[in-house]
Amino acid sequence: MARALVIGASGGIGQAVVQALRARGDTVVTLSRRDDGLDVTDAASVAAVLGGVDGPFEMIFVAVGVLGVPEKSLDAIKAGAMAQVFAVNAIGPALILRHLPRLLPRQGRSVCAVLSARVGSIGDNAIGGWYSYRASKAALNQIVHGAAVEVGRSHKDSIVVALHPGTVDTPFTANYTGRHKTVTANNAAGNLLGVMDGLTVDQSGGFFDYAGRVVPW
Repeated sequence: MARALVIGASGGIGQAVVQALRARGDTVVTLSRRDDGLDVTDAASVAAVLGGVDGPFEMIFVAVGVLGVPEKSLDAIKAGAMAQVFAVNAIGPALILRHLPRLLPRQGRSVCAVLSARVGSIGDNAIGGWYSYRASKAALNQIVHGAAVEVGRSHKDSIVVALHPGTVDTPFTANYTGRHKTVTANNAAGNLLGVMDGLTVDQSGGFFDYAGRVVPW
């Protein structure tokens, strides 16, 4: 039995993770924009909402993100739209991760997983497009890796990773699942928790998919 914090708990994957954690007997604290007013694009909001939460948590799951309008070409890029995607997908999680040292136990195993996406992999990008989303997730991966290095200095048993959930059948992906095999949110939650449960400290700072396989940077 563990104490877990799920941020972005009102989304499809977040809800499923909360249900799966509670089903196995874990104590779960949830945060979301809908229920708690958490606006990850507002530093003051993140500070106020996260500041009201007391740790430690053996598990933290961050499931915040926005897809925006995926650009099919360079001339489709719009500065304002790109800035908004970065605000939610990269800067928002960075503001959340600032609280990790306080929320994770100093001793004993802990895991913080942040939802990323395979399309954020530069090494795996063979078709281009989706500039804002891809770049924001690539930035997120760098932030997660840096956080893992820093937090690991003071929390020796901590594990901080980025996870790719696969293509999950939720409202988030409803317009983009036609060509991709999907899994239900419940199946995705089970897969992700299985990966988190199996991670070791030497894997901290990595980028993994729903089966625990390393995703190239």
